[in-house]
Amino acid sequence: MLQTVIPQGYAPCLNLYDTQKAIGLLKRLFEDTLGGALHLRRVSAPLFVEASTGLNDDLNGVERAVSFDIPDAGRDAQVVHSLAKWKRMALYHYHFPVGEGLVTEMNAIRRDEIPDNLHSIYVDQWDWEKVIAPRDRNVEYLKATVQSIVDAMAGTQKTLQSVFPQLCVLPQLSRNVSFVTSQELEDAFPGRTAKEREDAWVKDHPTTFLLGIGAPLKSGQPHDGRAPDYDDWTLNGDILLWDSVLGRTIELSSMGIRVDPAALDRQLTAAGCNDRRELTFHKMLLEGELPLTIGGGIGQSRLSMLLLGKAHIGEVQVSTWDDETIETCRDAGIILL
Repeated sequence: MLQTVIPQGYAPCLNLYDTQKAIGLLKRLFEDTLGGALHLRRVSAPLFVEASTGLNDDLNGVERAVSFDIPDAGRDAQVVHSLAKWKRMALYHYHFPVGEGLVTEMNAIRRDEIPDNLHSIYVDQWDWEKVIAPRDRNVEYLKATVQSIVDAMAGTQKTLQSVFPQLCVLPQLSRNVSFVTSQELEDAFPGRTAKEREDAWVKDHPTTFLLGIGAPLKSGQPHDGRAPDYDDWTLNGDILLWDSVLGRTIELSSMGIRVDPAALDRQLTAAGCNDRRELTFHKMLLEGELPLTIGGGIGQSRLSMLLLGKAHIGEVQVSTWDDETIETCRDAGIILL
């Protein structure tokens, strides 16, 4: 079944050459602004991690990692899904103080992703993580951090539009964040799917942070899946923006205050993942050896799509697509990189 839908009358704001210039400027601007706002230091990150460490993320809990053996080392490795757990371990090894953190460019392969306008098996994002104090493990601290990220996005858009006036036809990102819980959405829109609830809300609240993802709601089902060993399901969420080109919600960031020993213990049991307690990362966390942190990922290609007014993620990143998607985009005059 074809997953790609091209809006009627769609035409890109920028040609291929200007698109590449704009992507480069966007990435530099946003990373610098984000790093300054959240006190983040850029570090290098791995493309793969050793399978036995438990450092890789299984995202919603079911995705399969790309695995391979390293004969000379006698070890098995996995291409990263994200760096949520690796970043926390890095903060521990690098001795980052409270109030400071790291940011890196993460490149991943998510083999089980279903490609469409917003999804690709290739993932590129800014991964960031920051050391916090015990007093910071609360919703107000989370909300303040979300506001800083949204401000960085809006500031980046303003500069881009000054350099590329063609982009001024796109709506301005609203800095006014609507904070809503996943339970409030379920109560407000009973009988709808999670994505339908998001679209119904975000259409009227174009900059939204959806709080509390991973734990079951009153319906018995979570709004969306979250692995039990990085986000605290009571202190996390997604930054959702309204994409005027596609006429739908676009998720730009999944983030949250990370599990402390008590939350990890609780969520491993709830998810039926008690076998992970013996992995290196999980042992250290349960024993209180790792710093308390907040962190997340911010999609580079998705932010590029939104700020450059693109209809397909393949216009701003290089990946592999099925023949039907390639043909559909070609017929619509869309050039996939």
